[in-house]
Amino acid sequence: MDYRYLGGSGFRVPVLSFGTGTFGGKGEFFGAWGATDVSEASRLIDICLDGGLNFFDSADVYSGGVAEQVLGEAIKGRRDKLLISTKATFRFGDGPNDVGSSRFHLVKSVEASLKRLQTDYIDLFQLHAFDAMTPVEETLSALDDLVRTGKIRYVGCSNFSGWHLMKSLAAADRHNLPRYVAHQAYYSLVGRDYEWELMPLAVDQKVGTVVWSPLGWGRLTGKIRRGQPLPEVSRLHKTGDLGPQVDDEYLYTVVDALDGVSKETGKTIPQVALNWLLQRPTVSSVIVGARDEGQLRDNLGAVGWNLTAEQVARLDAASAQTPAYPYWHQRGFSERNPFPAG
Repeated sequence: MDYRYLGGSGFRVPVLSFGTGTFGGKGEFFGAWGATDVSEASRLIDICLDGGLNFFDSADVYSGGVAEQVLGEAIKGRRDKLLISTKATFRFGDGPNDVGSSRFHLVKSVEASLKRLQTDYIDLFQLHAFDAMTPVEETLSALDDLVRTGKIRYVGCSNFSGWHLMKSLAAADRHNLPRYVAHQAYYSLVGRDYEWELMPLAVDQKVGTVVWSPLGWGRLTGKIRRGQPLPEVSRLHKTGDLGPQVDDEYLYTVVDALDGVSKETGKTIPQVALNWLLQRPTVSSVIVGARDEGQLRDNLGAVGWNLTAEQVARLDAASAQTPAYPYWHQRGFSERNPFPAG
């Protein structure tokens, strides 16, 4: 397993990390992802550690806190061998302050996550979304206090737009507060919007990307093909309308290209899709999920080899889309404005 620096920090993380959204399975939404219990989670963590993957990502809202509880139970006795990231900002309770990135909510959220995870510290704590109602200085000051008390070690964000992230980074520099070293963002061969603004920003500001849903919300498993119905077991049946939308013909074109490269390399379609992401600028780690050992072992097979430049170019071409304005216009001034990379 290769390790990369997380953005401009001195903190190194494995290029693959494990997402615990499948842990717990509470509620219809997360139940569609999976319902891994403590025993199953312990086994999956064993496999991860054997493969050199020691970075585990969660969030307070995953199964209403149960995912963190399962992870906490499953890592007993080996916390020192793991890196743990979790997130907060979304509503977690009925109270008026049980949501957002205020000092009140962040401190409360971190304390609750520490209890559920049964640990004294969180390696990477991320804001799950941007809170436009709380001054960024208040948010960063609260995170600074949590870092200084040792409860969290690095800070990041998730699902920010470019101006959200840049505003926060500028405030951090201005007031000598913690910078976001990571941005957990959606990015896949059928979801390349990240490249338009967030990737150039990450290059310029040294923010490492932690990729979520790298298989396009379950669409790049190789089981969804032109002229065939959805497989009987697929979270798309219940969550397809809630995640990123993908045009069917576009998806089939990308899957056809993946299929061709898969046959050339002897790798599975998910392995090719994951390896493509690992070739992209700014990507520090790609979060993989798994309902069972087979899926996990297949995902781990995405490392230890690389696509050729020609194969990457072919996948780039198959998945290319015209960006929104002003990004399509900026491509005409590459002499002085070389980004975006898409």
